[in-house]
This record gives sequence, C-alpha cells and structure tokens, in this order.
Amino acid sequence: MHHFFTDPANIDDKYVYITGSDVNHIKKVLRMKQGEKLLVSNGIDKDYYCEIEEITDRYVRGLILKVDCEGSEPDCQFYLFQCLPKGDKMETIIQKAVELGAKEIIPVSSKRSVVKLDEKKAEGKIKRWNLISESGAKQSRRAVIPEVKSVFTFKEAIEYSKGFDINIIPYENFKDMKKTREVINKIKPGMKVGIFIGPEGGFDESEIDMAKEAGIERISLGRRILRTETAGMTILSILMFETERCGDYCGSIS
Repeated sequence: MHHFFTDPANIDDKYVYITGSDVNHIKKVLRMKQGEKLLVSNGIDKDYYCEIEEITDRYVRGLILKVDCEGSEPDCQFYLFQCLPKGDKMETIIQKAVELGAKEIIPVSSKRSVVKLDEKKAEGKIKRWNLISESGAKQSRRAVIPEVKSVFTFKEAIEYSKGFDINIIPYENFKDMKKTREVINKIKPGMKVGIFIGPEGGFDESEIDMAKEAGIERISLGRRILRTETAGMTILSILMFETERCGDYCGSIS
C-alpha cells in the first residue's frame, strides 16, 4: 500500500486530502485510480487507511476507512547523534535509522571526523538528507518524517541532549556487558533517549571524558568492533525490540 503524508488541516471526520507534489506522483507516476487504497499519515500521531474517491489537478481526496491512533511510532523517542562518516555512508545511516524509529538524526562533527563541511556544503547535504528521511518514512510507514538537523559540534550535541531521560554512548573500550544490560533495561516507553555514535576511528578520549562528565552512560556492543554505519543500527534495533509494543486501531468508517 502506497504511503503519503498530509497536513492535519487537510483531514476532517470523513476525508483526507493530499495536495502538493504527491498529487502528480499519484496521477502520473503511480497511475492510481478511484477505489484504490492508500495510507496517509498526519505527521504527528495518526495513520489513515483510505480509499481514493476523487483525483483532480489540485488534490486527491480519500475516504477514511480506518484510523490508527497508535501509528507506527516507537514508544520511546530516539535521537541519533551520528558523527560524520566518510563518503555517502550518512545517507545509508539516515535511511536505516528512520526505518528503525529514530525521531531525529543529528549529524555531529567530532575530533576524528574526517569529513568537514563548510556552511554552503552543509546546507546542500542537510536538504538531501531530509529528502532521504522523508523517503525512508514513506517506505517504512512512519507516522512522522524524522528531521535531520544541522551539523552540531560534539559540545553542542551534549548540550542538546541535556534534559533527555537517558543518553548512551557505545564505546569500544567499555567491556562491561552486565552494566550495559542494566542501562538498556532502564529505558522504558515514553523516554527520550540520546544515542551517540562515533566516526571511523571512534571517539577521542577527551570526548568520552566530556560525555562521562555530562552523565552519558557508556555501553558495549559486544566483543567485535563495529563500523560507524553498523553501530547505530545495532543499538536502535536492540532498543526497538526491547521497547516496541503492538498498536491498535481507534476508529473506522464504513
């Protein structure tokens, strides 16, 4: 089933209206017709299962068949602080982080980050990364489109994470799996969770010290050294499995 987003203002008790570029995509690319089903999210908290009733040049109108109040969003809010990797790895990281439930992806410039983006390059990258996030949200039937923020310094990232319920930082020199399990078990539905992932070469020792001073919990991802593009996906997968629950429908229209 094809998935689209629309503004909550375009939804009433009976109908959902899709506007903008998605109208042309539905008409010209997908060649959808009246009577076909689609999924529409309001970008906040609800999914609407609809049947197309009308297609015009300005909008697509869908009759609401079923409303999912739980949506597909995780019960925790996961914020991925990803230190800038080399090449196009960030695109893959964003795509997979969105699929695995990240609420926001925050690119971070750390001491060992090889990639350094000037303001002009960063602007273009952020725009592209947000398009990848939107595409990933549609593909994975997310209820929201996770935002990819502007590039933070490591210090700014720590400051941004203050006030979260818990922050964790996988660190290759931390070997205590018992402590790691205790930290993971602290994470409960409703929490805001910051996840700090280092670049190729890992975090500088001074950054680990800074994280410890800020109360960020060090954890281990096991005996193996994971690539930067693997580490975030690993911990997001673990947290999604540990905190996920099944949703339920809150309404239907015959």
